Amino acid sequence: MRLVAWQPDDLLRRLDDVVAVYGEAMGYRQELLQTRRGYIGSHVRRPGFRAVATTTPDGRVAGFGYGYTSAPGQWWHDQVRSALDEPSRRFWLARCFEVVELHVRPVAQGHGVGARQLRALLAMAEGQTVLLSTPEADEQASRAWRLYRRFGFTDVLRNFMFPGDERAFAILGRELPIVDRAVEDNSGLVGG
Repeated sequence: MRLVAWQPDDLLRRLDDVVAVYGEAMGYRQELLQTRRGYIGSHVRRPGFRAVATTTPDGRVAGFGYGYTSAPGQWWHDQVRSALDEPSRRFWLARCFEVVELHVRPVAQGHGVGARQLRALLAMAEGQTVLLSTPEADEQASRAWRLYRRFGFTDVLRNFMFPGDERAFAILGRELPIVDRAVEDNSGLVGG
């Protein structure tokens, strides 16, 4: 498999593949995927946008991840900001890179794809902190939770409810840049 950095137009060209990976990884209904398609398409123009993808030898997208600079006026930023106290807002949101999506097709999970994508994405991220949200789950059973903990993500908010989703989420964060040798090896990232 090949890890590549994507420019906004690369992601837009492969938007059908990205939405398919997202749907498989999250188990979402088809009608929800159509709304996500519009959100994802609009995210590529946000300041600080960075994206990576993992492709198979035959060119299929096995996984992808992207993020951007979190800022007031963005839905996720404003939802999280409203739940934080002022000192936490200043620390976590002042210069924050938001990992918006990080997904791997279920058949490709468990082979280090997510770790390589996250490592590469964080290496490209600009800011002082990074935040992400993930559904609440058993931390030992969930591959995503084990990955985030291995990368040094800590609890910022737990059991957070986003409007329109019946599931509880955790907001996890860490400081940038990555300096932990356990996650700082060569990502093998190549241009798109």
